Amino acid sequence: MHAQREAGLVTSPKPPDINLPAQRDARRHSRTTSFRSRRSALSSAQKDTWERLWPQLGKQAEATSKALDTQVWFGRDAPLVLEIGCGSGASTLAMAQSEPDVDVIAVEVYRRGLAQLLSAVERENVGNVRLIRGDAVDVLEHLIAPGSLTGVRVFFPDPWPKTRHHKRRLLQPATIGLIADRLRPGGVLHVATDHPGYAEQIAEAGDAEPRLCRVDPDTQRLAISVVRPTTKYETKARHAGSAVTESLWERR
Repeated sequence: MHAQREAGLVTSPKPPDINLPAQRDARRHSRTTSFRSRRSALSSAQKDTWERLWPQLGKQAEATSKALDTQVWFGRDAPLVLEIGCGSGASTLAMAQSEPDVDVIAVEVYRRGLAQLLSAVERENVGNVRLIRGDAVDVLEHLIAPGSLTGVRVFFPDPWPKTRHHKRRLLQPATIGLIADRLRPGGVLHVATDHPGYAEQIAEAGDAEPRLCRVDPDTQRLAISVVRPTTKYETKARHAGSAVTESLWERR
């Protein structure tokens, strides 16, 4: 199954706290979501891990929540990366391990995926990962302060391939504008998709955002690593002939 089809991302926000143009546009689609309904029970071991670690490492996103004090939550002042739609967290864990001086917040709707990541964090003794369960746009609007992120990662968001479902896609101009607002100067937006039509839409929206500019990791030094692991789904997709498009922008 598609790595980010398990991610449960919401493409359109509830009424925002601040009057950004991108957020005004997003109001028009406040009922549109990009996650698919599903229910999955936790194993007994996952339940145990959840009960022990979630109060310390996890948070539930609420529209009434205040912006996070990440220095208190992580116990230090470090560059902060938000990964939207972490799925079961394989990429999250590997990239956090490769950059121990960077703090990572993984956002996911589905509890089981977060439970799998939580178990892996404990097993691997990784201290720079925190988790949020909820609507990705709610998190950006209400929990993340403007100019506070060094990076945002969105890997394989659900492409919703049917034309009538395109409004459900996460990376619309409004959301990219919101991401740009939350990035600090020099912060990086890193997107990967294996759907060519969605890749074109993402590229158009990213290039049209005036606060972002395209970057090439082969010729430019970036604030965070953009080397990501290859997931099982991606390996299958490549074998099936699907090309992966990586898109990178830097906050001006």
